[in-house]
Amino acid sequence: MSSGFLNPTRGARGMAVAPNALAARCSFSLDEHALNPLMPRRRPFHTLNPALARFADGRTMVYGNMGGDGQPQSQSAVFSRIANFGWNPQAAIDTPRWLLGRIWGQSTDTLKLKPRFAAHTAATLSAFGHEVEMMAPYDEAMGHAGAIVRHPDGLIEAGYDPRSDGAAAGW
Repeated sequence: MSSGFLNPTRGARGMAVAPNALAARCSFSLDEHALNPLMPRRRPFHTLNPALARFADGRTMVYGNMGGDGQPQSQSAVFSRIANFGWNPQAAIDTPRWLLGRIWGQSTDTLKLKPRFAAHTAATLSAFGHEVEMMAPYDEAMGHAGAIVRHPDGLIEAGYDPRSDGAAAGW
């Protein structure tokens, strides 16, 4: 059995409770030019999505990350590095990530890269028309990721983000 949990309090200090009937109303903007304006049949944008995966080789993985608008991007990068490239969880999390969009407290939707990407990567993306913004090497704006992979033989691998104060530990 696996479970996932994310603590979404990075930018907000404390928490709020909204009745179910009102919760979705808090996810929209009345500004028609906003990223998620209120309109018919529009679904609320919500990034908290801890995930579970079962691979064809019998491994299972629980993973997720904080990170606001960039959370699905970081989560898919970590998943792809483990599932498609066979990386261990720590390597998949340590590797530089990107974020296309805004971060907490900003309205810009630039393509944010870590300087650990090769210089030609940023130059190529700029040439394709992206407004590239370089972030600090381990800036926590890219979120805090964690992953645990359990192999069929019982071996457990885990990793946690050096951008945060957490850790992966076993006993």
